[in-house]
Amino acid sequence: MVKIITGKRGSGKTKVLIDAIHAAEKQSNGNVVAIQKGSSLNTDITYKVRLINIEDYAIDGVEAFYGFIAGILSSDHDCTDIFVDATLKITGRDYDKLGEMFDKLVQITPSTTVTLTVSADNSELPESVKKFA
Repeated sequence: MVKIITGKRGSGKTKVLIDAIHAAEKQSNGNVVAIQKGSSLNTDITYKVRLINIEDYAIDGVEAFYGFIAGILSSDHDCTDIFVDATLKITGRDYDKLGEMFDKLVQITPSTTVTLTVSADNSELPESVKKFA
């Protein structure tokens, strides 16, 4: 399952994401992963959540990001939730490619929920991305 949290910069998406991460960690019988660009979540996330700084892996673009998520899932069969902050900083702003990636993620995440923040207003997004909101 893929879900997105949308809104302009400064609209509170990261706070909503952090709350969702904590709720998932309490409910999960498996592993919870949070992906960030930089270190913005370091002090807000419990140590029980696997926190990944994507900058440590030189991931840039939609294809590389999809491969990174697929790699996490292939190596951790107990991963119940993946959270991603600042998705567009990782993938770029090609919304059509983003929608295609979300469709591909749905196919490989039948038992994992992937929640991503997207710094854009819903009115800016094509239907291929909005359907995940």
